[in-house]
Amino acid sequence: MSTDVSAAERTAESTGTPAASDAPASPRRIRPSQIAVAIGLVFALITIASGVLATVLQWHDDSSVQREVFGNIPSAWKLVFYTVLPVAIVYGAVVFSWRVRNWERGGPDDRGTTRRNVGRRLKDFRAGVYMQTLLRDPAAGIMHSLIYFSFLILLAVTTVLEINHQLPESAKFLHGDVYRGYALVGDLAGAAFVMGVVWALVRRYVVQPYRIRIKSKPEHLVILGTLLAIGVTGFAAEMFRIALAGRPDFEEWSVIGYPLSGLVDTLDNVAGWHQAWWIAHVVSFLLFIVILPVTMLRHMFTSPLNMYLRDHERPKGAMKAMPNLMETELETFGASTVEDFTWKQLLDADACTMCGRCTSVCPAHATGKSLDPREIVLKAGEVMARTGTPAVSPPIGMDPEITVSANSLFERITPEEVWACTSCKACDEICPVNIEILDKILDMRRYLSLMESNFPTELGTAYRSMENSGNPWGMSQSDRGAWAAKLDGVSIVEPGGTFDHEYLYWVGCAGSFDDKNQKVSVAMAKLMQRAGLDFAILGPSENCTGDPARRSGNEYIFQMLAMQNVETLNGMGVRKIVTQCPHCFNTLGNEYPQLGGNYEVVHHSQLLEWLIAEGRLDMSDARLDERVVYHDSCYLGRHNDVYLAPRKVIGSLGGIEIVEAGRNGTKGLCCGAGGARMWMEETTGKKVNDERSQELIATGASRIATACPFCYIMIDDGAKAAGKEDDEVRVGDISMHLLEALEERDARRLETLAD
Repeated sequence: MSTDVSAAERTAESTGTPAASDAPASPRRIRPSQIAVAIGLVFALITIASGVLATVLQWHDDSSVQREVFGNIPSAWKLVFYTVLPVAIVYGAVVFSWRVRNWERGGPDDRGTTRRNVGRRLKDFRAGVYMQTLLRDPAAGIMHSLIYFSFLILLAVTTVLEINHQLPESAKFLHGDVYRGYALVGDLAGAAFVMGVVWALVRRYVVQPYRIRIKSKPEHLVILGTLLAIGVTGFAAEMFRIALAGRPDFEEWSVIGYPLSGLVDTLDNVAGWHQAWWIAHVVSFLLFIVILPVTMLRHMFTSPLNMYLRDHERPKGAMKAMPNLMETELETFGASTVEDFTWKQLLDADACTMCGRCTSVCPAHATGKSLDPREIVLKAGEVMARTGTPAVSPPIGMDPEITVSANSLFERITPEEVWACTSCKACDEICPVNIEILDKILDMRRYLSLMESNFPTELGTAYRSMENSGNPWGMSQSDRGAWAAKLDGVSIVEPGGTFDHEYLYWVGCAGSFDDKNQKVSVAMAKLMQRAGLDFAILGPSENCTGDPARRSGNEYIFQMLAMQNVETLNGMGVRKIVTQCPHCFNTLGNEYPQLGGNYEVVHHSQLLEWLIAEGRLDMSDARLDERVVYHDSCYLGRHNDVYLAPRKVIGSLGGIEIVEAGRNGTKGLCCGAGGARMWMEETTGKKVNDERSQELIATGASRIATACPFCYIMIDDGAKAAGKEDDEVRVGDISMHLLEALEERDARRLETLAD
């Protein structure tokens, strides 16, 4: 999709005023909406040409094993067919172009195809069209595959028939054994198609999974009814066509139509019945074309396009960059109107299949909060659709009493929904068509935070603490390195000095100030010392990375903190950083490059995995004879795809039994602290950390391993709330469990030597 519509052009279109006359003239380029119309016109012209050629040339196949195209269909009806079908195609293209015109309202987003990313784009596209993402839910995946692939085969069967129709006698190929195979493929595809549609009807209206039931609308019945009509009328027309031809033996390869023809070959007026069912089949297909651009059927085109455009330059865990707010004056921040989103974010709304997978994995929704990720997409789409020129149908049918009077996103989306998000990225990860839901929420947070100061009161306290004290805890920076006093040999680098160590140990705010996580800092320092790793800490020179500010929309505070850190790190010549906090890991590694900070950042789970693999940590005889469950950190897992490292670290211990919670890996449940929720009160519904802790406890584990300071705090609090003390279920960071096993091993060895 083109992204070169200038801001001036978008403003001129929305206000009706011309762009500034003194702006340099640029050649008008073809818009995506114009391309949509052009494609429709091309297909319409091909259809017309096909009808004209077949009528004028009158080429026939004299083979005894073949199918006569338009057999038993009067010439007048053929003329109507070749007239109405092109009109329907052009209508569908024009109406679809109105939707594309809505996407053009969005801001730029570089999703161009280059030699560097074309491979990734094609891989994402194949994953979608091959149903790989949908097949993660086998029932839904197989059902969609039956409909989708069968429809493509039936479309190909029809196209092949029409191509053969245009060829001269000497070039025709659809006869003999080729026709027999053709008939077999067509009937099997038709049977699979009808089976898939019936399955979809049963799933939506009989089985009714929650995520589907709550969004079922009349248009779903129209869509499925139309698809079923195409399949049923196709078989009915075939049944009477074969019966009318006297049921020749070669038609036995029509494994559905031939047996059915035996039921009707003795009826009166078989020719009339054939014509009636042929008309019904054509009308069903025309109805399909008409509803295609105005119902969720449009995702047949928009979803594959969205999947192809998935790849972008910034890392998976990074938020969109903003200009330097210290030097740039912007009239508005974040997103409050349709035009504040990028064109790709607006395409998302029309690519949504309304499947509700995002809803099913959202921790906020699961615990009774107002947030439903699917609703964020659909509500944004409603505002976009109703304020377009012309207005188009919303992504899915709206209740009549709901109105949209302006292009403000907050016409339909409430601040409560936006602030309930934990930024866990579960919605993005599970979406089968790669819709970027989290970006939309974070952009709206930027507007609420920076433009309206509309954020939870307790978050304001964290903002002031970060701005004044350099950390959200509001603790004195001079105390940052106090935990290291418990150890010997931990170097604290003075500001302005040269960093002459291999690794900078980025302790983070939690590891510096939180009582629980100071134990993690101590454990990690001891493990690095055991491995002979050359490291140092910054102590008072270390500021918060700014993750809580950025994830809650306060880009100003984020940039203030991040720029100070980048200046410090670059000034010292730091190259390698190890951090125990996935939020610091993500921000330092994925977002600081936006501000000129480029470092090799590793999470402590990755470092420990490497140290163990290299033999620098001697794990011989280290054991914990207990059952352990690992809780996935969202910012380590879904944001950065690190799932195995912490599990391998725990798995390096002898004697343990590793179990998994019901929701783990890419489907793991958030602890509830991400997206700056750590500093917001949770007053609605069940607490997310209580839900997750109970799930972990239900595994029967005597230890819960974490790899994130927020997770450690939240899961430990949740376990205590569930009545589990440390002697029943011990919660701790992987480094704590590892160090305990090593120290117990050392103690046993000393006892052996003493004996």
